[in-house]
Amino acid sequence: MSYPEHVQYPEVRYHGTRGEVNASFRPAESPPDLSSPGATTRYLATGESTGGEFGLYEVELGPRSAGAETHFHKTMSESFYVLSGELELYDGEKWTTGRAGDFLYVPVGGLHAFRNVTDEPMSMLMIFSPGAPREEYFERVAEMAQRGGEELKQFRIRHDSYFLEDFEPGAP
Repeated sequence: MSYPEHVQYPEVRYHGTRGEVNASFRPAESPPDLSSPGATTRYLATGESTGGEFGLYEVELGPRSAGAETHFHKTMSESFYVLSGELELYDGEKWTTGRAGDFLYVPVGGLHAFRNVTDEPMSMLMIFSPGAPREEYFERVAEMAQRGGEELKQFRIRHDSYFLEDFEPGAP
């Protein structure tokens, strides 16, 4: 494959000449950072730990787990990489069954949703770019969903999650 001459890397951000010892390692046997009925989440790389570059989360959804209804983000893209099992992914137009190795990229502003409709658990990687403080959202969304109404809507907006159901009752 040939690459055009005009392809450029981003602006240099590290100006040292020898590199640094600054990598972080998370062993596979590390316990989940968040466990709730039907789901676990591991904070592999948070927006804070990557200096805002990206956030990477491993999410395991139990059988028949609701996931998230149709929504979009105004400040970040979101990507899904299916590790195991099956995940229904909505790309703004249609639902598709994602299986191990399948990937969905959702640009900023892109409508999307996901759910596990099978009787088996599934796991995936979720990537947010740039990295945002998603941890509070993950940790409190179930509590806020129980409260519902305007409080839930404002919580979602504060976390850059614009759900169609908050603005268009009956939306897909």
